[in-house]
Parts: sequence; structure tokens; C-alpha cells
Amino acid sequence: MHTSLRRALTASGAAAATAVLLAVGAAAANAHVSVSPDDTGANGFTHLTFNIPNESPTAKTSKVDVKLPTDTPFTSVSVKPVEGWTAQIVTADLPKPVTVAGATVTKAPTEVVWKANDPAHQIGQNEYQSFSVSVGRLPAAGTNVVLPAIQTYTDGSEVKWDQTAQEGQPEPDHPAPSFTTTAADDAAPSPSASASAPQTAAPAAQTSDATAAWGLGLGIVGAVLGAAALAVVLAGRRKAAAK
Repeated sequence: MHTSLRRALTASGAAAATAVLLAVGAAAANAHVSVSPDDTGANGFTHLTFNIPNESPTAKTSKVDVKLPTDTPFTSVSVKPVEGWTAQIVTADLPKPVTVAGATVTKAPTEVVWKANDPAHQIGQNEYQSFSVSVGRLPAAGTNVVLPAIQTYTDGSEVKWDQTAQEGQPEPDHPAPSFTTTAADDAAPSPSASASAPQTAAPAAQTSDATAAWGLGLGIVGAVLGAAALAVVLAGRRKAAAK
């Protein structure tokens, strides 16, 4: 094999392998239970979307339990229906009375539990599901709202997403979903927005972060090998022209 070609292929192979490993590593790091609010303005209402990936190679996810804050409780909680899943809002007495929007609150929703109705709707390998709730009112700006979750699998095992990230420290293995409130908005979405027109959520998606990562990695491999081949061809042409 021509020396220049061998060197080009060796370098391109190493670069491609590194790119794939980085892509897969990034996907693995993102495979956590997470929450995405559509508004974080203090004293307002928001829709929270929890993304639940299945991380077990042998079991399915059959239950998701999200704990709601009791020190800054939500006085309004409603659930968006998800096909094949039953949701339950649990209301309980608070550890101590809390003032919300000028009113003293002693009881509030403390958790939301989703259960799959049958095996066909459980979250399987390389799948994830999204669950949405409308909540309010949000606490003062700068409050870190932590929403610990428990993910239950069909083999009886549980994964508790309840670890708190510490500034300057590596991300924990099972971080709790959370977000931080911001300054109050002029206009916050209505708490009844999700209840006015119930929608049926799509079944669990048949994709995964890892799949996307492999696709990205293979694309990078193709680009690197193509560039290497082009470099070899151009070098050969310059050599031929010089004779």
C-alpha cells in the first residue's frame, strides 16, 4: 500500500473512532429523566414536560412517580392524558403551612404517579415517553424547583432520580429533574390551558439518544474517509504532473 495512503487511512480511522466514542458518550450522559418547563416566570403557571428514557436492557418501565415540592407547593396541578397510561395526582397535608399568593396553604398536590395500563404501553428498550403537567403558581425568582422522580421497571427494580447537583462537582449518576424560576412575566399561561382541549400523546418513540449518536458518528466517519481519499487523489495528481 502506498505510504501516503496508509498514513491517511490510519489517521482517518483514528479520528472516526474518536468521533463515534464522543458521540455515544454524549448520548449516554443525556439519558436521564429530565424536566422541561415552557415558562419559568415567578408567580405564574407553566407546563412541565418530563422525558422518561428506558435505561434497562432487560426490563420495561411500567411506572413513573414524580414528587412535587412541599416548601413551595403548587396549588394548581392538572395532567395531560397519555394514551395507555393512567395518571393520579396525590394531595396531602404539607409539613407546615405555606403562604401562596397571600393565602395560607396547608394541603396541596405532593406527587403525580403514572402507571402503564398494559405491557403494550410500557416503555421498552431504546424507547422514551413524555409526560406533561400544568402547574402553578411558581415560587419567587431564583428558586431551584427540584422534582425527584422514581422510575419503576417490570422486573421490580426502581431507579431514584433524586440526587442534587453540586456546583463545581461532576454531575451525579441520578440527578433529580429541576429548573430555576426567573423574574415574573407580564402574562403567564392559564392553568386551565392543558385541560381545555385534552390531547392524546403519541406512543413511546422508537428512537433513542444512542441511536442518534451512532448515526452522527457514522456520518462523521464518512466525511473523514472522504476527505482522506480526496487528499490521496490530489497528491497522486500533483506527483504525476511533476514528472
